[in-house]
Amino acid sequence: MANAWKILVVEDDPELRDALIEQLALQDEFEPVAAETATAALETAKNGAIDIVIMDVGLPDMDGRDAVRQMRRAGFKAPILMLTGHDTDSDTIMGLEAGANDYIAKPFRFAVLLARLRAQMRSHEASEDAVFAIGPYSFRPGAKLLLTERGSKIRLTEKETAILRYLYRAGKTPVPRETLLQEVWGYNSGVTTHTLETHIYRLRQKIEPDPSNPTLLATQAGGYKLVP
Repeated sequence: MANAWKILVVEDDPELRDALIEQLALQDEFEPVAAETATAALETAKNGAIDIVIMDVGLPDMDGRDAVRQMRRAGFKAPILMLTGHDTDSDTIMGLEAGANDYIAKPFRFAVLLARLRAQMRSHEASEDAVFAIGPYSFRPGAKLLLTERGSKIRLTEKETAILRYLYRAGKTPVPRETLLQEVWGYNSGVTTHTLETHIYRLRQKIEPDPSNPTLLATQAGGYKLVP
């Protein structure tokens, strides 16, 4: 299982909530968590290391937009996508002003929602706000940085950042060299695996206590993986 994004689904309609949870659970990249009320959502967002939120506007205890406003005030920085029964410009503006990143009107097709969620996560991962744990480091892809536990900074190149991000997303699954080349350099770049190996070598010099005996960025099954 890859490092799935933890997605909080805040919806009081049990049928829609269950359908969304079920559909999202089928996608490898999402690990869904449900909340029926704004109060439960605020609590979960505070304690649950949530990566992205789907928030319904019409909740029994509070307007979803007010809940979003409260989450933002409390320092919640991950993307929030709002669901609404109204598709008017003023509703959209109110939702976005409250701090939502995107808006989708009911009824919607799941494929459209999925595309919007993926777009939000890609954009968030590239932002300064995204932070991921890799071994003893905090990885900030937007800033091209690894922070040590003592707070010192390890600067990364763009390609090193892209390699780490892709390996992090793959979780426990080793990524073949060819896949990594295509994902980081692109399909038609003509770059060889030697270039990738050079980047991996330099990355290990930066992050491994003993680069000749790597414990964090391991070679496995004709590729590489991050060891938690």
